[in-house]
Amino acid sequence: MNTRRVIDESTGPAALSASFNGNNSCFSVALDTGFHIYRSNTCDRFVVRELGAGIGCAEMVGTSNLLALVGGGKQPKFPQNKVVIWDDKKQREVCKMEFRTPVQGVRLSRSHIVVVLHNSVNLYPLSSSPTKIAVFETANNPFGLCSLGEKKFAFPGRTPGQVQLVELSTRNVSIMPAHNTPLRAITISTDGELLATASETGTLIRLYSTANCAKLAEFRRGVDPATIFSLSISPSSSLLAVTSDKSTLHIFELPHPARPASSSPRPEFPHHTSDDSNEHKQKWGILAKIPLMPRVFSDTYSSCSTHFEIGEEPLLQQARARSSSSLAWNAPIPGLPGGLPPKGIAAWVSDEVVLVIGAGQDARWEKFVVGYGEDGKRVVYREGWRRYLED
Repeated sequence: MNTRRVIDESTGPAALSASFNGNNSCFSVALDTGFHIYRSNTCDRFVVRELGAGIGCAEMVGTSNLLALVGGGKQPKFPQNKVVIWDDKKQREVCKMEFRTPVQGVRLSRSHIVVVLHNSVNLYPLSSSPTKIAVFETANNPFGLCSLGEKKFAFPGRTPGQVQLVELSTRNVSIMPAHNTPLRAITISTDGELLATASETGTLIRLYSTANCAKLAEFRRGVDPATIFSLSISPSSSLLAVTSDKSTLHIFELPHPARPASSSPRPEFPHHTSDDSNEHKQKWGILAKIPLMPRVFSDTYSSCSTHFEIGEEPLLQQARARSSSSLAWNAPIPGLPGGLPPKGIAAWVSDEVVLVIGAGQDARWEKFVVGYGEDGKRVVYREGWRRYLED
C-alpha cells in the first residue's frame, strides 16, 4: 500500500475518465492510448489494452468481457457520437450505436444499455444487435447524469432540478421535483429502493423512496455552495457517501423505507461503546432547539467526514475559475462529460469500506474505513492510497 510522501512532482500519462462496474468490484480507466482495468479493493491492475488512440469513456458490464467505449482526448479512437460495445476477450467490436450529437455518458447492466446525450436518454437491450427501446427527453445534461439499477433507472427530467424515474420492465415514468436548480449528482441504491440527489448548489442532499417517490430525508453537506462530485449508497442502504470539490468525504446515516432510522444495523467495531444515533443531528447543540432560528442550525449533518485528495492536478488548476457554484473552463477535453477528468468518484465495496478514485494526470485511488472511535462516535479514516497510473 502506497502511503509514502510523494517526492517526484513530474507529470505522466493522464487518465481521461474512471468508473466503477455495477457491483464496484472493478474500475476501468480511459486513457489517451486505450484503457486499463483495476481490482477495486486492492487497486491491482489486471487488464492493459493499448488501442493506439484516445478513449474518453470505458464502462464495464459487471465482470464480463464486455465494455462500452466512447472516443475522447486529443486523438479519439472513435467518433464522439458513437458507442462501441467491445468484447475484450476477442479484442474486437461487437456492435456500434451512432447518434446525431456527442455521447455524454453510458451505463450498462446485465440486461440494458443506457446512452446519455445532452438532451435525451436512450434505452437499449444488451445484445449483439441492440434495437432502441425508448427515448426520454431531458433538460441539459452536460455531465451525463444517470443511475442504472437492475429494475429502475433515474436521470434528469425535462425541467432543471427534476428527476425522471423509469421502470425498466414497463418504461413507466415518475417525475420527482427534487431541486430548484439543475442536478449535479444522482444515485440509486443496490436494492433499488432508495434514490439520492444533489443539485449544482451543493448544500443539500435529498433521499427518496423509489416505490412511491416520497422524500425520506434531507441532509446538509454544508452552508457554502460546492460542486458535488459523487453520491454512493452502501450495500445495506444504511450509509451515504458524498464527495465534493471541498476535498471532503462526508458519511450520512440513512433511513430506509423498510425500517425506521433508529433501527439501522450497526457493524460491530471494538471501540463502539455508546449510542451516537442522533449525534450528527446535534451539530449546533442548543441552537438547533431555539424557535425561529435559520434552518441550517436544525438540519441533519453528516455523522463523520474526512479529507480526500483531488491532487495536484494541472488540468483542474487551469480550470479552477468559478462561475457561481460550478466549475468553469475555456477548453474542455473532447469526449469527457463536463469537459474535465472526473474527481472524487465514491463507491462502497462493503458496508465498512468506501473507495474514492479520480482521473486526470494526478490519478488517485483512496481506501477509507467507516467505524466507531473510542468515544462511540462514528468515524471515517483513510487506510491507504495509490497513484494508480504509476504501476
